[in-house]
Amino acid sequence: MPKILSVGTSIPKYPIQQDTVVEFAKELFEESFKDINRLLTVFQNGQIEKRHFARNVEWFREPHTLQEKNDIYITEAVAYGAEAINACLHNTATLSQSIAYEDIEAIFYISTTGMSTPSIEARIMNILPFSRYTKRIPIWGLGCAGGAAGLSRAYEYCLAFPKAKVLVLCVELCSLTFQKNDRSKSNLVGTSLFADGIACVLMVGDEVQIDSKGPYPKVLGSQSTLMENSEDVMGWEIKNEGLYVVFSRDIPVIITNWLAPNVTRFLENHHVKLEELDHFVLHPGGKKVLEAYQSCLGLEAEKLDTSLQVLKEYGNMSSATVLYVLKEIMEKGPKKGEKGIAAALGPGFSSEMLLLEWE
Repeated sequence: MPKILSVGTSIPKYPIQQDTVVEFAKELFEESFKDINRLLTVFQNGQIEKRHFARNVEWFREPHTLQEKNDIYITEAVAYGAEAINACLHNTATLSQSIAYEDIEAIFYISTTGMSTPSIEARIMNILPFSRYTKRIPIWGLGCAGGAAGLSRAYEYCLAFPKAKVLVLCVELCSLTFQKNDRSKSNLVGTSLFADGIACVLMVGDEVQIDSKGPYPKVLGSQSTLMENSEDVMGWEIKNEGLYVVFSRDIPVIITNWLAPNVTRFLENHHVKLEELDHFVLHPGGKKVLEAYQSCLGLEAEKLDTSLQVLKEYGNMSSATVLYVLKEIMEKGPKKGEKGIAAALGPGFSSEMLLLEWE
């Protein structure tokens, strides 16, 4: 079965403490909400301590056009994306030796926070020495589910081409979508959660010879699920000024009622029980999302420690976040034979899941 060998990340250069964002949000939203101090508890109760942005906080005090923001997205996505690829292909924590750029057969590029034609992976291929014959598979619009979905599509590719080495590159610069003049509660909640993050995964087919440095997670299967008529749960409204966040307050309730049956179906199809899983590579959409995972799946709190730690240190980086969780779990050295589930939820409303086993 296809195996995940390495994860590399790139950390945007402007760390911002949550207390700083609280002060900024109060200044911005206090004229729109009489109960602003009560609403700002969403920042303090969300357990996020720090995030990283592609621009410093002063940049957000001024309005910026869609063109200006998107130009920055292209420039920064190329730079940070190339850095994450380098980190992935030279990751000494999980790779015995570096992987050559020329050996990569395909790049799956995942993003929902900016637009580029040609797509970002093509621009990166002009600055890193990939083969000119590398296949490009850009995927846009999956939001927070994109990281897990990218892994699923790479898994299917490696099943079809067992000699392949492929990359999944997620670049999300959520901060550049911030709308200074949007005084909605969705924007307030989004301001409390979202951050910038970049991650890259190396996956290989079954016939790729590995000089093993330790157990790697192989992918046993995947499942995509779409909830009917749920377009208004999360996503973007695309307006003249750019991308306006859509973020339903009912997301934790939806997860609690909807996710468990999908997980049950997925595991039953692979003859695995929930209690047999050792690792939970779950996208931490926010504190309430993690609580919903715990409630509906009946998990002990410590099973979500890695997801919670990533949320505390980086916030919600949309599609890239689940790959940060995967990196942390892989580098802790799981034992041979241990199993795990990777999962993320996103616009649609949808879920993407993968079953993992370390070998």
